[in-house]
Amino acid sequence: MTAPSAPIRGFDRPLALAACLVATPLAHAQTTTVTFDAGAEGWVGPIGPGGSTGIIFTGGNPGPNLRTVFNNFGISFVNSTNAAFKGDFTGADSVTISIDIRVENISFFGSPVSRPWVLELRDTTNPPAGYPWKSVWFLFGPISQANSGSWRTFTVTFDPNATALPAGWGGYGAETPNAEPILPPGTTFRDILAGVDAMAFTTLQPGFVFGFTDFTVRLDNIAVTRTTVSVPGDVTGDGAVNAQDIAAVLSAWGPCPPKGACTADVDGDGDVDAADVAAVLSGWTG
Repeated sequence: MTAPSAPIRGFDRPLALAACLVATPLAHAQTTTVTFDAGAEGWVGPIGPGGSTGIIFTGGNPGPNLRTVFNNFGISFVNSTNAAFKGDFTGADSVTISIDIRVENISFFGSPVSRPWVLELRDTTNPPAGYPWKSVWFLFGPISQANSGSWRTFTVTFDPNATALPAGWGGYGAETPNAEPILPPGTTFRDILAGVDAMAFTTLQPGFVFGFTDFTVRLDNIAVTRTTVSVPGDVTGDGAVNAQDIAAVLSAWGPCPPKGACTADVDGDGDVDAADVAAVLSGWTG
């Protein structure tokens, strides 16, 4: 077979060779961590007649930390202003959320008790009748002075594009005939993750009621990581590198515009040319 005489023709041989190659996905992770060294960065804890929440500059994990001393049915820590902890999470392939907690005291009428520790992702837009929001929530497990008296990290990783609730997750915004909390009819896990208005860590597990409890707890290192996976040469963004990506390169042939996206410029040199065709072929998945 003769070599191609023009840069946009004669791909039979390269395609045949490229079909044997497997592209290696590239993971890109963006992490935001609130250590309280620079303030609360949007995190608000319980405050009012039951006690207060404030940043303490020593005793964290390490350094500054958020400390709450409060008496109520439960305590919640909410962030509805920091963009890293809200918004549309579905642009990521996976999301990891973690938090460090230290329990100095959780007691009920002077006796040590445990309380659930829950991550809740809330959508406050058009809440169902009788509900302040609809949400999905994950139960990390019980916390107490006995099991979390020293700094302890809780973390969860999930697919924000899942439609069904992943294992360990619950929904809120409606209930079963047995009064168990569920997502509103027609609402999926992904629907909530596409429009999170607030992230919360709370001891108020949906479906449970507790009496007035004394809490003294510290929080530190609240982090969210959004990870996206890209396949080299995937011009169309469908997760595969195939003839459609070759077609996309050919249709954009020539210099990239001075402004705006130029996804067909795979090698990033400012032009869509034979080098980009080669880059697509090198990542071929078929």
